Amino acid sequence: MPPSFSGRGQGCPRRYTRHVQEERRALLRAVCDTVYPRIERDSDPDGFFARSASDLGLPDAVEDLIEQIPDETIRGGLEQLLDVLGQQGFLRMPSQDSREQLLRNLALASADAAAGVSALAGMTLFLAYGAPDPESGQNPNWRTFGYPGPAGPPPQVPKPLEVRAPADGATIEADVCVVGSGSGGGVIAATLAKQGKHVVVLEASGYFNESDFAQLELKAYQEMFWRGGPTPSADGNISMQAGTTLGGGTTINWTNCLRTTDWVRSDWANDHGLEGLDGSDYDRHLDSVLARIGATDKCSDLNGPQQRMKEAADALDWSFKTIVRNANPEKYSPDSAGHLGFGDQSGSKNSGDRTWLRDAFENGADLYVRSRAQRVLTENGRATGVEALHIDAEGNVVGSFTVRTPTVVVACGSLESPALLLRSGIGGPAVGNYLRLHPCVALVGSYAEDQRAWWGAPQSGLVDEFANVEDGYGFLIESVQYAPGLIGSAIPWVSAETHKDLVARAKYNATFVPLPRDRGHGRVEVDGSGEAVVWYSVEDEQDRRTIHLGIDKVAEAHRAGGAVEIAALATGLPSWRRGDDLGRFTERVKRIPLGRGGWRLFTAHQMGTCRMGADPQTSVAGPFGELHDTKGVWIGDASAFPTASGTNPMVTVMALAHRTAEAIAGTTEETHGSRDAEPAAHA
Repeated sequence: MPPSFSGRGQGCPRRYTRHVQEERRALLRAVCDTVYPRIERDSDPDGFFARSASDLGLPDAVEDLIEQIPDETIRGGLEQLLDVLGQQGFLRMPSQDSREQLLRNLALASADAAAGVSALAGMTLFLAYGAPDPESGQNPNWRTFGYPGPAGPPPQVPKPLEVRAPADGATIEADVCVVGSGSGGGVIAATLAKQGKHVVVLEASGYFNESDFAQLELKAYQEMFWRGGPTPSADGNISMQAGTTLGGGTTINWTNCLRTTDWVRSDWANDHGLEGLDGSDYDRHLDSVLARIGATDKCSDLNGPQQRMKEAADALDWSFKTIVRNANPEKYSPDSAGHLGFGDQSGSKNSGDRTWLRDAFENGADLYVRSRAQRVLTENGRATGVEALHIDAEGNVVGSFTVRTPTVVVACGSLESPALLLRSGIGGPAVGNYLRLHPCVALVGSYAEDQRAWWGAPQSGLVDEFANVEDGYGFLIESVQYAPGLIGSAIPWVSAETHKDLVARAKYNATFVPLPRDRGHGRVEVDGSGEAVVWYSVEDEQDRRTIHLGIDKVAEAHRAGGAVEIAALATGLPSWRRGDDLGRFTERVKRIPLGRGGWRLFTAHQMGTCRMGADPQTSVAGPFGELHDTKGVWIGDASAFPTASGTNPMVTVMALAHRTAEAIAGTTEETHGSRDAEPAAHA
């Protein structure tokens, strides 16, 4: 009997509601079995091709995911799509080919229909390749990939930080309230707590450590990622990932510790008024944060894809650098490091909860989890506090409370920080504008040998040859984390057989991405409920040139590294095989649109939506982070970046936050008050 991945026991409770009637269930089952059908093969030693979606219990699991979509419009749109399929006779279609053709035809009908078909296919494929059987903890498809799955059950490790739960209706007094606990918020909380300030930190999500890290994609996405994992922008042009947990992105990022480049520092100092960014004082901030997080190159073993990248760089005479990572060599294990993006079970990662937040806690800071700031309170142009909601683990509001403070640090990420300011009516005309995302495309190279991409840190080396190719703008070439569910769902579905053929070769693949410093920008708005709505498209001509050059160079790297085939993760899944004309291939794929209906753009870096600068019309905060229009409100995360960093942003966020914390310490007046709260279990 094949294992069932219904999601029950993995954070996907089954819900029988009026939203999915029996006919829709039958249609959903048919769609799942069309996307992931049984395919007859003479040689199928692992049963990979013989398994269908129904064999794995995927229709129930997809139904669970649909029922958990919080946006009623999106959920209703998927249900309407099923109704349309029913009206067009999907259940009566005589063959796999005819059902596939109907799905393709429907996707061509409109952008919304295309997004719906893509969503149903993506959920099916993600679960087919990423979800484990609750009984065994394994997915039978992993045998074909050579992927071992989780290294073991989570170790039972105490949580060293005592987190608190606010009493309903409480008023909490503090010197400083830091909204958000990620790369910036943690640094500011620690720095100010060490100065004797009574600091309150509000984190919208929960507290997770090694005891919770099961090394499984779906569980990690649901617990520690913004809106439950990869989330499309409102225009469907790009998929976004961001951390939402105590420690923020530091808990689930890939530990890439890159210093701010000289040309970006010069840009920010000279063009945006950030005093001292191009001098020794900022060097001091960089050195300080890198020392605290234990940045080292002693834990940067190269896995197969990274070795291929280095071999290609050597062959092409390009600059290749070993990445410095915030890791503890005494606890580091390359066997565990491959799961860093889902939480580090080894305890080697020097994430925010193990460094800055621990410093803050040990110096008297109070850490409140599942506490979502709704509004910054002001009076006569000055901060007076924060109104917040207390949320339970299921996302239900269970109370509200107020923090009274003259100093508020907004550090809840470049997607949520502008939403908080917009709900509060402060920040000026630039709030939410100037969103930069480092929009990435991906090219997958298929090699002759198993690349063991699941082994070692996701990023241990990179190519920086093209970091500055046009006026301070360019791209890095980086690798990605091996995540079978994400890989399976990211490969465009052209046909079921083609998709299975490609995924069956996953263990031979290496994925390279050109990470561009984008000059153009998007925006974050709020909807009628005050929730963040993200808009982004690649329209700047220089950005197009940068990304297209990145496509050229990544393709060159794969060829030089020995790839026998290259596939572009774009509509139609265009590919190159050794012996083909590479230039003709890259020219063809560069004609594909960058975004919805074309290249699958994705981002894990969000920046700039509450940016610092000298001009209140084009920036939200002054050169040290205080809002132009509201005294006592400061920006302390990547939303403060004047422009894109062009590098993985963690260290730059920390260094700027360290600088801002020192500025706050020079202006904040002490106001000691009571601590009206209840200690909480580690939520």
